[in-house]
Amino acid sequence: MFEIEYLTDKNGQPKAVVIPIEVWQRMFTKESVSEDELSEGLEDYCLNKAMDEAKDSPLLDRSAALEFLEEQLEG
Repeated sequence: MFEIEYLTDKNGQPKAVVIPIEVWQRMFTKESVSEDELSEGLEDYCLNKAMDEAKDSPLLDRSAALEFLEEQLEG
């Protein structure tokens, strides 16, 4: 699985994103890529990664899911 890294300044504010070369090469198989194509490629990568991670997450029943959401809103 590929990892995206975030570079931050001395205050911890994000300043740049580093993507794996495999992702970069997959997105830039042509000589020029539009900003929309770049955006879509990164979005596809992130969504696929999130879906892969979700496969390993436990499923919650309705009451447990509502309890979790309530905790998130309170916190």
